[in-house]
Parts: sequence; C-alpha cells; structure tokens
Amino acid sequence: MIEENVPDSVRERISSFDKKKREQFLNDYKNALVEPGEAVGTVAAQSIGEPGTQMTLRTFHYAGVVELSVPLGLPRLIEIIDARRNPKDPMMIIRLEKDIRNDEKKAKQIAKKLQEVFLPDICDMKIDVKNKQLKIETPDEDAKKILDKYTENETEGDVYIIEQDSLYDLKKIQNKLAKKRIRGVKGINKIFIRKEGDEYVLYTNGSNMKVVYGMKGIDKTKTTTNDIRQIFETLGIEAGRNAIVTEAIKVLEDQDLEVDIRHIMLVADQMTITGEIQAVGRQGISGSKESVLARASFEETEKHILLSGLHGEVDSLDGVPENIIIGQPIPIGTGTVKLAIKSALAPDKPIGTKKKNTLLEGKISEVKKKIKDAENIDLDELIREETQGENRKTLIKWLKSQEE
Repeated sequence: MIEENVPDSVRERISSFDKKKREQFLNDYKNALVEPGEAVGTVAAQSIGEPGTQMTLRTFHYAGVVELSVPLGLPRLIEIIDARRNPKDPMMIIRLEKDIRNDEKKAKQIAKKLQEVFLPDICDMKIDVKNKQLKIETPDEDAKKILDKYTENETEGDVYIIEQDSLYDLKKIQNKLAKKRIRGVKGINKIFIRKEGDEYVLYTNGSNMKVVYGMKGIDKTKTTTNDIRQIFETLGIEAGRNAIVTEAIKVLEDQDLEVDIRHIMLVADQMTITGEIQAVGRQGISGSKESVLARASFEETEKHILLSGLHGEVDSLDGVPENIIIGQPIPIGTGTVKLAIKSALAPDKPIGTKKKNTLLEGKISEVKKKIKDAENIDLDELIREETQGENRKTLIKWLKSQEE
C-alpha cells in the first residue's frame, strides 16, 4: 500500500513497480524530502555561491560562427540573478516552421527580413568641407523615403545634398541619419544561418522576441532567447521563471559544476513570487521585504529605519534577521517548535502544580468555624451571606455538600 502523503504524480509512477522496488523508491523519496524547519534559503545560497567562486570568465563561440558569442561563467550568472534589463550579449535561436525548415532559400529570406538595416549600410555619406554640404548617394527606395524628409535639393536622381551654415550642424545631421533604421527588426543586428541535421536554424546577435513571434514562418514553440525579461514580457511569469532555471543550470553545467536543481528553483520562485521578475538585491527581493529590520540589515540601514518610522510600520518579527537583531530564537530548525512532548515519556501526573487559592481556603475555614460554633444554623442564609464575589461557585458547592 502506498502512503497517503505521497503526491499523485509519484503514486502513478510507482504503481506498476513490484513491492521491493516500490519500498526502495519510497525510502529514497522520503530521504529526499526537506526536514521541517530546514533553512532552505541558506542552503540554496551556499550551494550556488560556493561553486560560483570557482567559475571562470568565459565566452562560448558557436562552431563556424566566430562573431556570435554567448556569455557564460560568473558574469552570465550575475546577469541572471540581477535580472538585468539589458544583458551584455542578447541572442535568439530561431527555428522555422515544419514546411520550410529544410529550405535554405526560405531561411535566407526570413533572415533578410529580420536583420536590422541602417542608412549607412546602403548609403554612401560624405561631408564636403569646402562647400559645407552632406552628400548622400543611395539607390534604395526605402532610404529615399527617409532622405526626402531631410533634403530639399536633389541632383542626378540618387544623390541627395544637405546644406548647413556650419560643419558642426552637418556632423550632427550625419550622426542622426546614421541611426535611422530602414528595415528589419529592432535589436537584431546580425543573423547567422546554421544547418543542424536536415534543418536550418537562425542564430542572432540581439533579441526582440515579441516582434519575431509575430512573423510568418517562425516556429514559436521552439524559438527562444537568452533575455529573461523578454520571455516574461512575451509569455508570462511562469515562462520567465522557467527561463531563470534553464539559463542558470546551463551556465553551471558548462563549467562542469553540479548544483541540485531545487536550489535554483527556490531562487527562481523567490524572484518571481510577486508576479514580476525581481533581482536578488536591494532593488529587488532584499529591498522589498515586509520586515523593517530585515530590510535595514541588508543595505541602506538609515533610509529604511527613517522611512518605516515616518510611515508607522510595525515589524511582526517573523523572519531570521529581525529575530537575530533583537536577540530572540530564530524561526529555523528547533526554533520553529514551541513545545513538543512524546507521550511515552510523559509523566503520569500533569506537569506542574496548580497554584493554591489561599483566599478561598481562608473563606472555607471561616465558614467551618461558624458552623462549628453555632448550634442551629440556616445554611441557605449562610450561603447568601458568604458567597458574594470571587470563588462563589466553588464555595456554594462546598456549603451544599456540608448540608447533605
């Protein structure tokens, strides 16, 4: 019989096992569970931080594509944990739909649509210092549409001339025009086509997941990016969480470092618990804790204490740092348990003794004396006289027992 506390997913997997194998599996499963009160956050930090000290600053180059570099090692791990909005080397791996993934011509057409093209890429731009003119020559129709907005004079069809009073102004215009994108997807500046097996795969320098997902011919189920924030903004918080885990594991495995995936998953859960991706730092998780003392113990101590006092915040002292600060037991390990007694070891008599009620005992002694001294006494009258205020019920019970 499989124990009730085993999850359904585990129960289904082991239902077909023989008894011996099932028992072994259940024992291994129990041993893998975290003990109650375990400091899982500290263990996760140690398990990721210690291997991190052995990581090297490395850059991976895809075979046959020298220009396409993927950052690995410690810098990449820091990017992931810091949830950087602009990673150093963003890239995409774009896979094509089933009917065109084996067609090199189609792959090149899609690559041409994706790659950014700027004005200097298809124009010849020169400054004539003597005449204070910027001459631009281009046969491209898309470029001409942009140049028409900046020029009034046109000579010989493909040559545009911009005149200014100073060379400084001409240079400013030239720099501005150099940043004009003619076509392509913003952010994707280079594309490389690699043949993997029978299919053609596009690798990009730069990333723009939202726009790429909207293009025809792209297999959205297999196209991905190493920009975690773009994944979150396009596919949601669960996809962003999975991207954090996947990218972190990829970096560690590349360095031949083995870290249990549960530690990475715990960090990813904390980074995404609010529905947004937060960095592990003062601008993210550490700076947004509910506890005033926990925030102050990390960084910017004065700022957090002053602001919390200004807003009248109350610290419930539920976490580790705040309890250490005030000298209380921390809610970790044995600190999570208030009182535990094993029934087999418990004494027969109740623990402790009930405090004697000396006032009640004195009253009973007084009543006893009255009964003894009096020859004939009306107990009902005595009860009314002596049972006012505290201990009334107990005294009535005792007096009635005397009457019987």
